[in-house]
Amino acid sequence: MFEDLYRTPSGRLLARVLAAPFLSRAAGAFMDSRLSKPFIKSFARKNHIDMSQAAIGDYRGYDSFNAFFTRRLQPGARPLQGGPNTLVSPCDGLLSVFPISPVSRFEIKGSAYTLQELLQDGKAAQSFQGGLCLVFRLTPSHYHRYTFPCDGEILQTRRIPGIYHTVRLGALQHVKVFKTNTREWALLKTDFGLICQIEVGAMLVGRIANSKTRGAFAKGEEKGYFEFGGSTIVLLTQKGALEMEPRWLTPNEMSIRAGEALGERAQLATSEAPGSGAALPDPE
Repeated sequence: MFEDLYRTPSGRLLARVLAAPFLSRAAGAFMDSRLSKPFIKSFARKNHIDMSQAAIGDYRGYDSFNAFFTRRLQPGARPLQGGPNTLVSPCDGLLSVFPISPVSRFEIKGSAYTLQELLQDGKAAQSFQGGLCLVFRLTPSHYHRYTFPCDGEILQTRRIPGIYHTVRLGALQHVKVFKTNTREWALLKTDFGLICQIEVGAMLVGRIANSKTRGAFAKGEEKGYFEFGGSTIVLLTQKGALEMEPRWLTPNEMSIRAGEALGERAQLATSEAPGSGAALPDPE
């Protein structure tokens, strides 16, 4: 991992080079080119990727690695569950659910964030105190396009660049690595109250490509996709707005697909977090 490089002067120099924006752009350009096509077959086999629902069902039909990685599915491959009062998963992934409190810290792609650190907006963070944080971790085998979880309107968007640097501590010159991931978030006005949908990318290559950044949207409408490099999606809901389905309220990550029901719109706001009768894991 990058942290190991910081233990020697030469390693620290290499880490600075690897984290440089020009290298990320170069890696992305390579993944977009036909030169990357030979890597598709081994990647698909290593990660046991199911091509049966892909719009192009043969990996040989893709002209570049990113074309394969951002492949579309056949129409109807991810049906929407429930009715108009149902919030659905925006993506395929591994789901964890956490309560939000003023002292909560959330581990996302190897970095720990408070809600304010994640959003870099104190007012927005305060809007979700007492609510729920839904973390969808995507692995290389998952489908990397994502959608909106309900109907609504985009009120605000923001992009936060990733940072990777060191801070020297004390006379012994020990090195601490500080890392935050590139992320983009959208504040959504919905029948579930305010929802914040956050896409978290990687330091290298993992570009976030949002095609819908303003105006009204529909449940299941594509919001964007991740290119190669690892990815996570986070949904924040307000206090008392969502009654989660009990099956998702476990201490373990649960496999989920886009369109699966997360829960129902709460009829009345309560003083407790939705689903407070079920055990939620501690995010710290």
